[in-house]
Amino acid sequence: MDPYKHRPTSGANSGYWTTNSGAPVWNNNNALTVGQRGPILLEDYHLIEKLAQFDRERIPERVVHARGASAKGFFEVTHDVSQLTCADFLRAPGVQTPVIVRFSTVVHERGSPETLRDPRGFAVKFYTREGNFDLVGNNMPVFFIRDGMKFPDMVHAFKPSPKTNMQENWRIVDFFSHHPESLHMFTFLFDDVGIPLNYRHMDGFGVNTYTLISRDGKAHLVKFHWKPTCGVKCLLDDEAVTVGGTCHTHATKDLTDAIAAGNYPEWKLFIQTIDADHEDKFDFDPLDVTKTWPEDIIPLQPVGRMVLNKNIDNFFAENEQLAFCPAVTVPGIHYSDDKLLQTRIFSYADTQRHRLGPNYLMLPVNAPKCAHHNNHHDGLMNFMHRDEEVNYFPSRFDPTRHAEQYPIPPRVLSGCREKCIIEKENNFKQAGERYRSFDPARQDRFLQRWVDALTDARVTHEIQGIWVSYWSQAEPGRNDPLQPSDPSDESWPLITLWPRDNLQKQPPALPLSILNLPFLPAGRRHRKAYPWLPSGSSGCPFIAPRLDGSPGPDLLGVSTPWMHVGAWDQVQLQLIRVSKSEFGLMSQTGKGLKVGGADIRHCDASLGQKLASRLRMKPNM
Repeated sequence: MDPYKHRPTSGANSGYWTTNSGAPVWNNNNALTVGQRGPILLEDYHLIEKLAQFDRERIPERVVHARGASAKGFFEVTHDVSQLTCADFLRAPGVQTPVIVRFSTVVHERGSPETLRDPRGFAVKFYTREGNFDLVGNNMPVFFIRDGMKFPDMVHAFKPSPKTNMQENWRIVDFFSHHPESLHMFTFLFDDVGIPLNYRHMDGFGVNTYTLISRDGKAHLVKFHWKPTCGVKCLLDDEAVTVGGTCHTHATKDLTDAIAAGNYPEWKLFIQTIDADHEDKFDFDPLDVTKTWPEDIIPLQPVGRMVLNKNIDNFFAENEQLAFCPAVTVPGIHYSDDKLLQTRIFSYADTQRHRLGPNYLMLPVNAPKCAHHNNHHDGLMNFMHRDEEVNYFPSRFDPTRHAEQYPIPPRVLSGCREKCIIEKENNFKQAGERYRSFDPARQDRFLQRWVDALTDARVTHEIQGIWVSYWSQAEPGRNDPLQPSDPSDESWPLITLWPRDNLQKQPPALPLSILNLPFLPAGRRHRKAYPWLPSGSSGCPFIAPRLDGSPGPDLLGVSTPWMHVGAWDQVQLQLIRVSKSEFGLMSQTGKGLKVGGADIRHCDASLGQKLASRLRMKPNM
């Protein structure tokens, strides 16, 4: 009997019930007992087998990416990239390769809702003519940490507490307060994209840096990007609560239903490449997984498209037993020295051996579709039928030979053996740039999610202060001249400065100026009156109002050039920078606002100051 022709691919290929060994079962309803009401007999092998099989149905769930959904389809090359890589499945436009894809949440367990704020896994297995290629990524282009040494600690921080079995914010913000490189990833996780609408409407990224190798041995560092043709859509927090409360498996259902209806999801594959000889020419390390490569200087190059057109036949066989590993590559695609990738190369295969056994690559969903041969024999659950006598190499009795060598560029390495961080950390620049790209409403939602995380009862003032400092460094705020505005212009909030003498009049009668403060969200008005002292008066020219709007104490003896105006109110912190200590009469000019001869500049609060304001903290100015 050919074990591959008759391998057990279905449990329904017999017209009657049988045991696992094939013996017919004439009664699958009742256990074997002594008489009608007597005890069950141990000799009822069918009962024992049925219970034992049931007791062992569940295998260990993935330590991360436990909740997931899979689908099958194809990848088709649409653009010629043969000058960059000798990978066979990318050899020419029009070439198609079968794929299976698994989407997943990351932190939460197998039965958790698919609406939780969490990265999403985006893993693709290509069944190529030269073996499988696993592109194991996420829906976010960066990661929390850059060194795999911290991966177990990071997962422990995200996972439920070993004491309470609850995910707790204080554990998360405590751990990452030691890792400022995580800020960039948090601008994705705490952004609106932190909860995708479903799996069809999200990006995918290889995250790590790989290496493409051409036929002549030329190497290029590469990043992989998947872009959905139907666009990226997300759930806001209240929407996620509603959707998750209705259906825990909404994303899996959406994917399955779309494919069943013929509405096949499609993604375009793009790459970014850097000449391996030019990796030191940037202000960031291209091997740093916490960084993106700016698309304005390293543009996206189209490669192909992926279409998912078939649902899986069995969830356990093609999802739970589906195993990915970044080490699984093909000629023409190689690793880089990305520290996180280097540790993933070992860890992913190791966890699959733990979950599925040492022969997990023999499982049909993981096995290559091309011819393959090695001397890896036996082991737990090895079901391959082999009849060769020679299980060693080399041998004059076995004609199996080495494959033709494919290009891997040589590298000359030097340096001391040491444990250290990378030289170009640059932890704050890209995080700040991404935050500034948000519109005001999106910035506000991002900020509020941080407030929610940092107001956990066990988050200390020290931890809050660290995060305020981090975000202040990422987004230090603006420093622009104050510009007069048209009082009739409803597009900007207005703020009025009044002479101090008129402060007690209701309403004040003599406004000196109405100023445009464009950093406030459009459509919101700030109604506080800020008193002003003419030149020659004692004390500081501004008084800081209290939260209830009443006059506060004069800001006397302030040595710093930064002064609070309306600080700590519910809108946000506002700052005015004064370049001289003497004040004359206020005047409006085409270049901004002046007090006497001194420029007054509008300095938008840093992100850390805004965060501190909402936390009712007072940052160091």
